Amino acid sequence: NGLVFSALCGDLGHGFGNAELNPGLIEKSKRILDLSLTLETGIVTTHIGVVPSDPTHPRYGVMQEACAKLAEYADKNNAHFAVETGPETAATLKGFLDSLGSTGVAVNLDPANLVMVAKDDPVQAVYTLKDYIVHTHAKDGIVTDKTEYGWLEVPLGTGGVDWDNYLKALNDIGYRGYLTIEREVGENPGADIAMAVDFLKGKLSSLDIKLG
Repeated sequence: NGLVFSALCGDLGHGFGNAELNPGLIEKSKRILDLSLTLETGIVTTHIGVVPSDPTHPRYGVMQEACAKLAEYADKNNAHFAVETGPETAATLKGFLDSLGSTGVAVNLDPANLVMVAKDDPVQAVYTLKDYIVHTHAKDGIVTDKTEYGWLEVPLGTGGVDWDNYLKALNDIGYRGYLTIEREVGENPGADIAMAVDFLKGKLSSLDIKLG
């Protein structure tokens, strides 16, 4: 039918910070990667848990060991586990990924998460994580004291993401993958997604950027 998958979501809801749970989670993740290959994408987006900013933190080594096994399996299959940005800064995530010596565990760059959760700059994050970005989410958000969590996802183009410079940065690093629209809240997500498509097409056209 001419359909393609940008990626599969393989988030098992635990991250990889628990050494006792990791063997089972790793095996399930490998099977999800196998399915991604069957569906001709080879990219599995996931959350690995919050990477500690201090590499000597006990959880850092646990996560490192688990992700090294995932990276090895992904490398063998010319595929990627793509860690979604947000819980930690881009610099912290890059340090962790660098320690694996592989791009088997790579990055699903979500600019809104960086704005809302990590209070980080998505534009600079593109340059920081340029060697690892294999997938992106097109999502927007703001920091606010009006919600329980201190942030709010909003329709694309109405939040804190600097889309002109963010898209320019992706173009600068040679990214030619998907801008996968993610809209998880709102009264009419369908309309917001349609608006996001038009917004992105307009931005890419005005900036003379061609993806794919």
